[in-house]
Amino acid sequence: MRRSPAWHLQDSDLHAYAGGGLAGPLLWSVEAHLGACASCRDRLHGCVAQADPQLVEDGWARLDASLDAAVPGPVERLLLLLGVPDHTARLLAATPALRLSWLVAVALTLAMTATIARLADPIVFLAAAPLLPLIGVAVSFGPGIDPTYEMALVAPMQSFRLLLLRCVTVVSANTVLCALASLAVDAGLAAAGWFLPSLALTVLTLLLAPRFGTVIAACAVGVGWACLVAALTGALFTTAGQSGTALAAVLAAAVLARRASAFDTSRFRRIR
Repeated sequence: MRRSPAWHLQDSDLHAYAGGGLAGPLLWSVEAHLGACASCRDRLHGCVAQADPQLVEDGWARLDASLDAAVPGPVERLLLLLGVPDHTARLLAATPALRLSWLVAVALTLAMTATIARLADPIVFLAAAPLLPLIGVAVSFGPGIDPTYEMALVAPMQSFRLLLLRCVTVVSANTVLCALASLAVDAGLAAAGWFLPSLALTVLTLLLAPRFGTVIAACAVGVGWACLVAALTGALFTTAGQSGTALAAVLAAAVLARRASAFDTSRFRRIR
């Protein structure tokens, strides 16, 4: 059982503490004493009752804000360490495709695909890997999809910039996972043939999003990619095929830059 101190705080110190007029090290000494002395805490209660009501109200407001403040997750803390503004980091961290469960699912899918590709044909991995970022893009923004959609609408940034930032983070996370998985594919440098198609498909999805929404756009681009792979087989992953993919990505990006304003229309914001 903790024993009360043999000495007590002076009235002047208690009044100064209640009014916020103390500074360290006296402040720290008073707080340490109050934590061990019930008698001085009772006296402090009387001092607080005599203090400026506005000062007490401000103190409760700060306490409420501190208790209600959200605890940053690992993704948000990483973004803050990289210098991303706190409001932007919060919106990016809320992207469903950056959640741990989602990333684990993507990693397991890639591991399974890489294993099948190693046992069968590397084209299995090269064809499947570019489709994974599309799923992340599909759930990056929109009512009924994004848990922070309403907050994103009133955030101090354009919808296009927010969606682009989220897509960059999703593609970056998938690129790291795909790069690790490609090490298990016995195809040499050709195992990196998924990278340019991944960028091209992502940009094409963004280009179609203002008209059809991110979900329908991602599905359409994914089906188109599957048909293209089936029709051309391995030609897409040759030097000529990769050059054509890179050119398509550049052209799509140029058109996307000119249509950035389309993402801030009421039509795009209503698409589910």
